[in-house]
Amino acid sequence: MEEQTIGEYKQVIKACKDIFLKKTKDYGTAWRVLRLSSITDQIFIKAQRIRSIQEKGTQKVDEGITGEFIAIINYCVIALIQMELTDDDPMEMEVENLEPLYDEKVNETMALLLNKNHDYGEAWRDMRVASMTDIILMKLLRVKQIEDNAGKTIISEGIDANYQDMINYAVFCLILMDFAK
Repeated sequence: MEEQTIGEYKQVIKACKDIFLKKTKDYGTAWRVLRLSSITDQIFIKAQRIRSIQEKGTQKVDEGITGEFIAIINYCVIALIQMELTDDDPMEMEVENLEPLYDEKVNETMALLLNKNHDYGEAWRDMRVASMTDIILMKLLRVKQIEDNAGKTIISEGIDANYQDMINYAVFCLILMDFAK
């Protein structure tokens, strides 16, 4: 089962990365201006829209939830990259320099997935997409609280681990929605 998960995971990430790189070519790295809290809020908007569509069963904007899950993945990767960049790093970054950073964050996140998948026995495959959407929203609320506490936690995992979990849950949702086929 692990090989299937790795294959599906890589397919989803390949599609997300393709969109990320194309948008970077179109827009540059305008996201560099965003503070981490603004990236978190952008992810929140995407997750909230998914939940709204799931609950209402309809949508008025002609963009489905697949694109929103892809956006969650890419904004979480952006957040993880942004956490390591400083004000001394350039605002505008070349795609060639950004692509290895994207790959590094995704590879670290996939390693976390494999460790958790081993312990949890791929329980996510029996979960509902709506439940995972709720978990993503919960993780976002946790991140917002940590941000409001100036990044300090007493016992809990940090912001980066929450972004990684959101990436993995969004990938799971896309896999369960047959995006990886």
